[in-house]
Amino acid sequence: MTTLDLGPSIAAAARAGAAAADAAGVELRELRELAELDQVYRLYDSIWRPDPKNPPVTTELLRALTKAGNYVGGAYDGDELVGACVGFFSAPAEVAMHSHVAGVSGLARGRNVGFALKLHQRTWAMQRGVSTISWTFDPLVRRNAYFNVVKLAAQPAEYLRNFYGDMRDGINSGDDTDRLLVRWELGAPAVASAAARHPMPARADQMPAATIGLACGTDGSPRVGSLDGAQVLVAVPADIERLRRTDPAVAKAWRGALREVLGGLLADGARVTGFDRNGWYVLEREGLS
Repeated sequence: MTTLDLGPSIAAAARAGAAAADAAGVELRELRELAELDQVYRLYDSIWRPDPKNPPVTTELLRALTKAGNYVGGAYDGDELVGACVGFFSAPAEVAMHSHVAGVSGLARGRNVGFALKLHQRTWAMQRGVSTISWTFDPLVRRNAYFNVVKLAAQPAEYLRNFYGDMRDGINSGDDTDRLLVRWELGAPAVASAAARHPMPARADQMPAATIGLACGTDGSPRVGSLDGAQVLVAVPADIERLRRTDPAVAKAWRGALREVLGGLLADGARVTGFDRNGWYVLEREGLS
Protein backbone atom coordinates (compact mmCIF):
# COMPACT_ATOMS: atom_id res chain seq x y z
CA MET A 1 0.00 0.00 0.00
CA THR A 2 1.35 3.42 -0.94
CA THR A 3 1.76 6.41 1.32
CA LEU A 4 -0.95 8.23 -0.64
CA ASP A 5 -3.42 5.42 0.06
CA LEU A 6 -2.55 5.30 3.76
CA GLY A 7 -2.76 9.03 4.36
CA PRO A 8 -6.53 9.42 4.81
CA SER A 9 -6.68 6.32 7.05
CA ILE A 10 -3.87 7.62 9.26
CA ALA A 11 -5.54 11.02 9.55
CA ALA A 12 -8.82 9.37 10.56
CA ALA A 13 -6.98 7.18 13.07
CA ALA A 14 -5.32 10.24 14.60
CA ARG A 15 -8.67 12.03 14.91
CA ALA A 16 -10.25 9.01 16.57
CA GLY A 17 -7.34 8.74 18.98
CA ALA A 18 -7.50 12.41 19.89
CA ALA A 19 -11.24 12.18 20.52
CA ALA A 20 -10.75 9.13 22.74
CA ALA A 21 -8.05 10.92 24.75
CA ASP A 22 -10.29 13.96 25.22
CA ALA A 23 -13.19 11.75 26.35
CA ALA A 24 -10.93 9.95 28.84
CA GLY A 25 -9.47 13.20 30.14
CA VAL A 26 -5.87 12.20 29.52
CA GLU A 27 -2.85 13.31 27.52
CA LEU A 28 -1.33 10.55 25.42
CA ARG A 29 2.27 10.54 24.30
CA GLU A 30 5.12 8.30 23.29
CA LEU A 31 7.57 7.76 26.15
CA ARG A 32 11.36 7.70 25.68
CA GLU A 33 13.03 9.41 28.63
CA LEU A 34 14.47 7.30 31.44
CA ALA A 35 12.31 8.95 34.11
CA GLU A 36 9.17 8.30 32.07
CA LEU A 37 10.09 4.65 31.55
CA ASP A 38 10.69 4.25 35.26
CA GLN A 39 7.16 5.58 35.82
CA VAL A 40 5.86 2.78 33.56
CA TYR A 41 7.76 0.19 35.57
CA ARG A 42 6.34 1.52 38.83
CA LEU A 43 2.79 1.75 37.42
CA TYR A 44 2.87 -1.88 36.29
CA ASP A 45 4.33 -2.93 39.63
CA SER A 46 1.36 -1.31 41.40
CA ILE A 47 -1.16 -3.02 39.07
CA TRP A 48 0.22 -6.58 38.99
CA ARG A 49 2.04 -6.71 42.35
CA PRO A 50 4.47 -9.27 40.90
CA ASP A 51 7.14 -11.41 42.45
CA PRO A 52 10.09 -8.98 42.60
CA LYS A 53 12.15 -11.52 40.68
CA ASN A 54 9.68 -11.53 37.75
CA PRO A 55 8.24 -8.05 36.97
CA PRO A 56 6.19 -7.53 33.76
CA VAL A 57 8.90 -5.12 32.51
CA THR A 58 12.00 -3.43 33.84
CA THR A 59 13.15 0.13 33.23
CA GLU A 60 16.26 -1.22 31.50
CA LEU A 61 14.19 -3.38 29.12
CA LEU A 62 11.94 -0.45 28.25
CA ARG A 63 15.01 1.69 27.60
CA ALA A 64 16.36 -0.91 25.17
CA LEU A 65 13.00 -1.32 23.41
CA THR A 66 12.58 2.40 22.83
CA LYS A 67 16.17 2.80 21.68
CA ALA A 68 15.48 0.12 19.07
CA GLY A 69 12.47 2.08 17.81
CA ASN A 70 9.67 0.18 19.53
CA TYR A 71 6.53 1.55 21.15
CA VAL A 72 5.99 2.69 24.71
CA GLY A 73 2.97 4.93 25.17
CA GLY A 74 1.64 6.62 28.27
CA ALA A 75 -1.59 8.26 29.40
CA TYR A 76 -1.24 11.17 31.80
CA ASP A 77 -3.81 12.81 34.04
CA GLY A 78 -1.97 16.01 34.78
CA ASP A 79 1.49 14.94 35.91
CA GLU A 80 0.40 11.43 36.92
CA LEU A 81 0.91 8.42 34.65
CA VAL A 82 -2.38 6.49 34.80
CA GLY A 83 -1.91 4.06 31.92
CA ALA A 84 0.80 2.63 29.70
CA CYS A 85 1.17 0.27 26.76
CA VAL A 86 4.31 -1.49 25.49
CA GLY A 87 4.74 -3.09 22.07
CA PHE A 88 7.53 -4.24 19.79
CA PHE A 89 7.92 -5.11 16.14
CA SER A 90 7.35 -8.75 15.20
CA ALA A 91 7.86 -10.80 12.06
CA PRO A 92 7.46 -9.62 9.40
CA ALA A 93 8.90 -6.55 11.12
CA GLU A 94 8.01 -4.17 8.30
CA VAL A 95 4.24 -4.59 8.80
CA ALA A 96 3.54 -6.25 12.17
CA MET A 97 3.80 -5.52 15.88
CA HIS A 98 3.10 -7.41 19.08
CA SER A 99 1.56 -5.43 21.93
CA HIS A 100 3.15 -7.08 24.96
CA VAL A 101 1.55 -5.44 27.98
CA ALA A 102 -0.91 -2.66 28.78
CA GLY A 103 -2.30 -1.52 32.11
CA VAL A 104 -4.37 1.25 33.66
CA SER A 105 -4.26 2.46 37.26
CA GLY A 106 -7.21 1.48 39.40
CA LEU A 107 -7.80 5.18 40.06
CA ALA A 108 -8.49 5.71 36.33
CA ARG A 109 -10.69 2.66 35.68
CA GLY A 110 -14.02 3.31 33.98
CA ARG A 111 -12.76 6.31 31.99
CA ASN A 112 -11.85 4.39 28.80
CA VAL A 113 -8.16 5.18 29.26
CA GLY A 114 -7.23 1.75 27.89
CA PHE A 115 -9.27 2.41 24.75
CA ALA A 116 -7.53 5.74 24.23
CA LEU A 117 -4.12 4.10 24.70
CA LYS A 118 -4.84 1.45 22.08
CA LEU A 119 -5.96 4.08 19.58
CA HIS A 120 -2.74 6.01 20.24
CA GLN A 121 -0.79 2.83 19.56
CA ARG A 122 -2.83 2.24 16.37
CA THR A 123 -2.00 5.69 14.99
CA TRP A 124 1.69 5.35 15.94
CA ALA A 125 1.88 1.98 14.17
CA MET A 126 0.05 3.11 11.03
CA GLN A 127 2.39 6.09 10.71
CA ARG A 128 5.23 3.57 10.49
CA GLY A 129 3.59 1.32 7.90
CA VAL A 130 2.39 -1.33 10.33
CA SER A 131 -0.88 -2.99 9.28
CA THR A 132 -1.40 -5.57 12.06
CA ILE A 133 -0.92 -5.61 15.84
CA SER A 134 -1.29 -8.81 17.84
CA TRP A 135 -1.60 -9.38 21.58
CA THR A 136 -2.95 -11.88 24.08
CA PHE A 137 -5.55 -11.68 26.83
CA ASP A 138 -7.15 -14.04 29.34
CA PRO A 139 -10.29 -15.29 27.57
CA LEU A 140 -12.02 -15.94 30.91
CA VAL A 141 -12.09 -12.24 31.83
CA ARG A 142 -15.42 -11.03 30.46
CA ARG A 143 -14.67 -7.31 30.40
CA ASN A 144 -11.40 -7.94 28.54
CA ALA A 145 -13.14 -10.12 25.96
CA TYR A 146 -15.70 -7.38 25.34
CA PHE A 147 -12.98 -4.73 25.16
CA ASN A 148 -10.82 -6.61 22.68
CA VAL A 149 -13.41 -8.29 20.47
CA VAL A 150 -16.08 -5.55 20.45
CA LYS A 151 -14.64 -2.16 21.44
CA LEU A 152 -11.45 -2.67 19.41
CA ALA A 153 -12.76 -5.19 16.84
CA ALA A 154 -9.66 -7.38 17.20
CA GLN A 155 -10.01 -10.85 15.68
CA PRO A 156 -9.25 -13.91 17.88
CA ALA A 157 -6.86 -16.19 16.03
CA GLU A 158 -5.48 -18.85 18.39
CA TYR A 159 -6.06 -20.36 21.84
CA LEU A 160 -2.77 -20.64 23.74
CA ARG A 161 -2.65 -23.11 26.62
CA ASN A 162 -0.78 -21.96 29.77
CA PHE A 163 1.12 -19.54 27.57
CA TYR A 164 3.19 -17.77 30.23
CA GLY A 165 3.45 -20.64 32.68
CA ASP A 166 3.23 -19.80 36.39
CA MET A 167 2.90 -16.03 36.80
CA ARG A 168 3.53 -15.17 40.44
CA ASP A 169 1.63 -11.92 40.79
CA GLY A 170 -1.48 -10.48 42.40
CA ILE A 171 -3.70 -11.21 39.40
CA ASN A 172 -2.68 -14.55 37.88
CA SER A 173 -1.28 -16.59 40.77
CA GLY A 174 -2.87 -19.99 41.24
CA ASP A 175 -4.26 -20.31 37.71
CA ASP A 176 -2.93 -21.53 34.37
CA THR A 177 -2.17 -18.65 32.04
CA ASP A 178 -4.29 -19.67 29.05
CA ARG A 179 -4.50 -16.80 26.57
CA LEU A 180 -6.39 -15.88 23.42
CA LEU A 181 -4.19 -14.41 20.70
CA VAL A 182 -5.91 -11.66 18.73
CA ARG A 183 -4.90 -9.80 15.58
CA TRP A 184 -5.90 -6.18 15.04
CA GLU A 185 -6.08 -5.35 11.35
CA LEU A 186 -5.53 -1.62 11.69
CA GLY A 187 -7.10 -0.57 8.40
CA ALA A 188 -10.09 -2.91 8.48
CA PRO A 189 -13.53 -1.24 8.22
CA ALA A 190 -14.69 -2.91 11.44
CA VAL A 191 -11.65 -1.56 13.30
CA ALA A 192 -12.15 1.94 11.91
CA SER A 193 -15.81 1.83 12.96
CA ALA A 194 -14.89 0.66 16.47
CA ALA A 195 -12.23 3.37 16.76
CA ALA A 196 -14.91 5.93 15.89
CA ARG A 197 -16.89 4.58 18.86
CA HIS A 198 -19.38 2.60 16.81
CA PRO A 199 -18.78 -0.93 18.14
CA MET A 200 -20.91 -3.86 17.04
CA PRO A 201 -21.58 -6.24 19.96
CA ALA A 202 -23.15 -9.58 19.15
CA ARG A 203 -26.72 -10.31 20.22
CA ALA A 204 -26.97 -13.90 21.44
CA ASP A 205 -30.71 -13.47 22.06
CA GLN A 206 -31.16 -12.97 18.32
CA MET A 207 -29.47 -16.27 17.41
CA PRO A 208 -32.20 -18.90 17.92
CA ALA A 209 -30.41 -21.47 15.78
CA ALA A 210 -27.16 -21.28 17.74
CA THR A 211 -26.14 -24.22 19.88
CA ILE A 212 -24.87 -23.73 23.45
CA GLY A 213 -21.32 -25.05 23.64
CA LEU A 214 -20.65 -23.82 27.17
CA ALA A 215 -23.07 -22.27 29.65
CA CYS A 216 -23.08 -21.04 33.23
CA GLY A 217 -25.07 -23.31 35.53
CA THR A 218 -27.41 -22.06 38.23
CA ASP A 219 -24.66 -22.72 40.79
CA GLY A 220 -22.15 -20.65 38.80
CA SER A 221 -20.18 -23.61 37.48
CA PRO A 222 -19.55 -24.35 33.78
CA ARG A 223 -21.87 -26.67 31.84
CA VAL A 224 -20.54 -28.12 28.58
CA GLY A 225 -23.24 -28.50 25.94
CA SER A 226 -23.30 -29.29 22.22
CA LEU A 227 -20.53 -28.29 19.85
CA ASP A 228 -22.54 -29.22 16.76
CA GLY A 229 -24.00 -26.66 14.42
CA ALA A 230 -22.79 -23.76 12.31
CA GLN A 231 -23.04 -21.24 15.15
CA VAL A 232 -21.96 -21.97 18.73
CA LEU A 233 -22.24 -19.82 21.86
CA VAL A 234 -19.54 -20.14 24.52
CA ALA A 235 -20.07 -18.47 27.91
CA VAL A 236 -17.61 -17.05 30.41
CA PRO A 237 -18.42 -16.27 34.06
CA ALA A 238 -19.40 -12.77 35.15
CA ASP A 239 -16.28 -12.24 37.29
CA ILE A 240 -13.56 -14.88 37.11
CA GLU A 241 -11.23 -12.75 39.24
CA ARG A 242 -13.71 -12.81 42.12
CA LEU A 243 -14.20 -16.56 41.63
CA ARG A 244 -10.47 -17.13 41.97
CA ARG A 245 -10.67 -15.59 45.43
CA THR A 246 -14.00 -16.99 46.63
CA ASP A 247 -14.21 -20.42 44.94
CA PRO A 248 -10.90 -21.54 43.41
CA ALA A 249 -12.31 -24.95 42.50
CA VAL A 250 -15.06 -23.45 40.34
CA ALA A 251 -12.58 -21.01 38.79
CA LYS A 252 -10.34 -23.94 37.89
CA ALA A 253 -13.32 -25.79 36.40
CA TRP A 254 -14.04 -22.78 34.18
CA ARG A 255 -10.44 -22.74 32.96
CA GLY A 256 -10.62 -26.39 31.96
CA ALA A 257 -14.05 -26.07 30.34
CA LEU A 258 -13.15 -23.01 28.29
CA ARG A 259 -9.90 -24.63 27.20
CA GLU A 260 -11.82 -27.68 26.04
CA VAL A 261 -14.67 -25.86 24.30
CA LEU A 262 -13.29 -22.55 22.99
CA GLY A 263 -9.80 -23.94 22.47
CA GLY A 264 -11.17 -27.04 20.76
CA LEU A 265 -13.47 -25.11 18.43
CA LEU A 266 -10.70 -22.74 17.34
CA ALA A 267 -8.31 -25.66 16.78
CA ASP A 268 -10.98 -27.25 14.55
CA GLY A 269 -11.22 -24.16 12.38
CA ALA A 270 -14.12 -22.24 13.94
CA ARG A 271 -13.93 -18.43 14.01
CA VAL A 272 -14.95 -16.05 16.78
CA THR A 273 -17.25 -13.56 15.05
CA GLY A 274 -18.43 -11.58 18.06
CA PHE A 275 -18.97 -11.23 21.77
CA ASP A 276 -22.25 -10.54 23.58
CA ARG A 277 -22.44 -8.08 26.50
CA ASN A 278 -23.89 -10.86 28.65
CA GLY A 279 -20.75 -12.96 28.31
CA TRP A 280 -21.04 -15.14 25.20
CA TYR A 281 -18.38 -15.72 22.57
CA VAL A 282 -20.05 -16.29 19.20
CA LEU A 283 -18.28 -18.80 16.96
CA GLU A 284 -19.08 -19.84 13.41
CA ARG A 285 -18.01 -22.97 11.61
CA GLU A 286 -17.80 -22.92 7.84
CA GLY A 287 -19.32 -25.74 5.82
CA LEU A 288 -22.10 -26.46 8.30
CA SER A 289 -25.72 -25.44 8.11
